Amino acid sequence: MTPSLEPTALGRLLRPMSKSMSRELAHELVRLKVEEDTQQRYDYLATGRREGTLTPDEEAELQDLVQVNSVLSMLKAEARLLLAAA
Repeated sequence: MTPSLEPTALGRLLRPMSKSMSRELAHELVRLKVEEDTQQRYDYLATGRREGTLTPDEEAELQDLVQVNSVLSMLKAEARLLLAAA
């Protein structure tokens, strides 16, 4: 059995995909980086949240970015485990 991340609901949903992940896909996931404009937008939104100045649309956008980041982080962690086990 491949070591896995903590059994969160998201982790349980992603586990079937990570179990069938190819080494090539794992390498691509590990190398994946956010584009500079997306990072800048995230930083702007995060600052706005700390300052309490986000509009409802901006708050929703920030939540979307956080959710996508969570999924990608979990997939990257699974990819690293797969590559380390090989």
